[in-house]
Amino acid sequence: MTEMVGSAGTAEGAGDVVPKARVGFVGLGTMGLAMAANLARAGFPLTVYNRTAGRAGPLLALGAVEVRSPRQVASASDVVVTCVPDAPQVDEVLFGPGGLAEGLAEGSLVIDCSTISPARTRDFGARLATQGVAMVDAPVSGGSEGAKAGTLTIMAGGGPSDVERARPVLGAMGRTITHLGPLGSGQVAKAVNQVILCGNYLGVAEGIVLALKAGLDPELVVGALSGGAAGSWVLQNRSKPMIEDRYPLGFRIALHRKDMAIALELSRQVGAVLPVAALAATLEDGLIATGHGDDDNSALARAVRQLSGL
Repeated sequence: MTEMVGSAGTAEGAGDVVPKARVGFVGLGTMGLAMAANLARAGFPLTVYNRTAGRAGPLLALGAVEVRSPRQVASASDVVVTCVPDAPQVDEVLFGPGGLAEGLAEGSLVIDCSTISPARTRDFGARLATQGVAMVDAPVSGGSEGAKAGTLTIMAGGGPSDVERARPVLGAMGRTITHLGPLGSGQVAKAVNQVILCGNYLGVAEGIVLALKAGLDPELVVGALSGGAAGSWVLQNRSKPMIEDRYPLGFRIALHRKDMAIALELSRQVGAVLPVAALAATLEDGLIATGHGDDDNSALARAVRQLSGL
């Protein structure tokens, strides 16, 4: 079920308002910092932690409290959101020394917005369940722009009552929230998202290179195509960097390559053939090997340019 969700907090009766849950947030990277800021602006009492110090300043200005370990986040929270790079980091913040599991009370809820494998998600959920803690996987799409604007698309997996409990929190960070099935289902949908996205990036990159090599003004071409069948988020938001051959960070190639590994492994498990995804992964491997892993994902155009002699 998909819902358009606004800010948290609903009226119970005349003049009665349900108090907002105490929320913890672990992982203040490019996406996490913006997502946590929207939680603070929505009025959630917010406690935060990041492994690298010095990231929480903007959140403190919004009233958040910074603590020194995930365990302290858990002790101060009813719901904890995690947003870290990969499964080993999720494992660390959940079950490592001073991790969330040491401070989570029975009845707490963990919402993981990281992008990891569905199998690891289910494993983490089973381990948390042994101490009476529920888990929802809720990977996001929409890039840094969507994180800042609070318009992310959120793909949720988990028990129906757990996802409903998570909706007010997710609604402060995203615009469209879809419950796709049991725990791990959100991660499957995110893998699908990344497969489709890599095809869009490659298509736009190839089209721009073709326009350049054929002597057309690529900005005029993009303007002409944007309202037609070739229009897409990538064409609208990433064509200019591809034209200018500069790639300011929105989402790192290295992280997208990690996501593609999840998608390609899933494809092997279920028997799906993904030729475009495999090509994108190979091009990303080359970019990472030549020092471009921290470029924005639109730098896939760099590889297409180089192959075309631009």
